[in-house]
Amino acid sequence: MSKSLVEEIIQKIEQAVALYSRLVIIAAPSGSGKTSALQEIANRTGAPLINVNLELSQRMLDLTERQRTLASPQILAEIINNEKGNLILLDNIEILFDVSLKLDSLRLLQGLSRNKTIVASWSGSIEENFLTYAIPGHPEYKKYPIKDLIIVTE
Repeated sequence: MSKSLVEEIIQKIEQAVALYSRLVIIAAPSGSGKTSALQEIANRTGAPLINVNLELSQRMLDLTERQRTLASPQILAEIINNEKGNLILLDNIEILFDVSLKLDSLRLLQGLSRNKTIVASWSGSIEENFLTYAIPGHPEYKKYPIKDLIIVTE
């Protein structure tokens, strides 16, 4: 991802601060440089960069599948709320789409972004005014209207 994209993300972060749901989504396919952009933003702002897959899975190791389903939103909230500052960068969020967790990933992130500005890398795309994750037919496929979302794409 280019420097101009990092600048665009920072601009969107500044816009999000005034909103009720302060969520900025970086929507791009896997391998497109979302992590590099988040690392650059973390370096510039001092904001924590959280690997959601790693942090959430470590905390759920000893839980049964049912306990994971019930506890995962609260565990993610604790991970985010334990970080200092008002800006949190989330990378590797694929675990939030795990079918067994039964999460509405976008709504969860929107809820968490009421107290802190959250920038999340999203391995997906924008198609016909919808934010998608995975491809149709895949068990983890999700499709959300982009209304009221702040999205940065390549």
